[in-house]
Amino acid sequence: MVSSYKLADLWQRLGYNVVAVCMGSETKVEKVSDTLTVHYRKDIFLKDPLNFGICFGFGTYVRQLAKELQPDHIVINKILFWSSWSIFGLRLADYKVLVLTDALVGMTWWPRGLLPKILMGIGGWTMGWLTLLFAERIVTFHPQPLTLLKRLGIERKTQVIPTGIDNEKFRMKNEKSKDHKVTVSYVGRLESVKGADDFLAAATKVQGIDVQVVGWYAEGHPLVKQYEKQVRFTGLREDIPEILAETDIFVMPSYSEGLSNAIMEAMASGCAVIASQVGGNAYLIQNGVSGLLFPAGDREALQSHIQRLVEDPAKRATLGKAAQERIEKEFSWEVVGEKYRQLFMSL
Repeated sequence: MVSSYKLADLWQRLGYNVVAVCMGSETKVEKVSDTLTVHYRKDIFLKDPLNFGICFGFGTYVRQLAKELQPDHIVINKILFWSSWSIFGLRLADYKVLVLTDALVGMTWWPRGLLPKILMGIGGWTMGWLTLLFAERIVTFHPQPLTLLKRLGIERKTQVIPTGIDNEKFRMKNEKSKDHKVTVSYVGRLESVKGADDFLAAATKVQGIDVQVVGWYAEGHPLVKQYEKQVRFTGLREDIPEILAETDIFVMPSYSEGLSNAIMEAMASGCAVIASQVGGNAYLIQNGVSGLLFPAGDREALQSHIQRLVEDPAKRATLGKAAQERIEKEFSWEVVGEKYRQLFMSL
């Protein structure tokens, strides 16, 4: 979970000693710095479209660690992950818990596919709702519908604090010649909910552009086989700032989304961003001002937006500049860090 790592890094910058517990491919303890230690617990991972990890004994481990460390604050990130259910044992042990979430899974965030939607809906209105009720305070990364918060009975203990970005890392936009081939990028995993199939179907119909997909994918992925002659699939990369510096148009075509780190990084890099109008995308992007939005799944609208920006470099530049300014003003580490400082002081 990228947001968990970013927030742990932010909090240690604020002067806190942070201990994180998460699930992963192996059980280990990693001391990242003098003020950040990460405990990993091996999980059983259910693949796309569920993308859900199971780790028996996780809650017990967290409770024992809390008893040993006696932390000033306990924070749980997400509401429908196996790790989030450690809240029940912690509350029974009389610990107060702050819950953060980028989306209300099974309520405002949905996977693709009927069966996964049914499972997530059941989970969201049972375990997810209980997690929210057990929380002392709740922080959502982008505004959630007020009617839903009232229906859940949590509107009085919920506030919005977005995740932030270290935008200094992404100020390296490269100057290109006027006749250069426009680069259109998607950065993210090849998971169904991300809508990469829509991106590929739309982008490959636009002539004279360089299309690339940056991110992990399973070996033999059908989309790679289908488009490998037209699209550059880079696989998992660590040099995202450099990739975004070479990107002219960034596309995020998700069917559901929280507050996308990938979009924030692209905006901070000065890319012209096109995103589906779901979740936190509409909170990040002012349509027509700092990016362009389209209805999720509408491949024709997506293709039209890409074509328009390919043909209009001035519009790309205007959107990119406005996007950078919005990130610096509302989503920089300094702005978000101060909000978390005030929150922790209030607790």
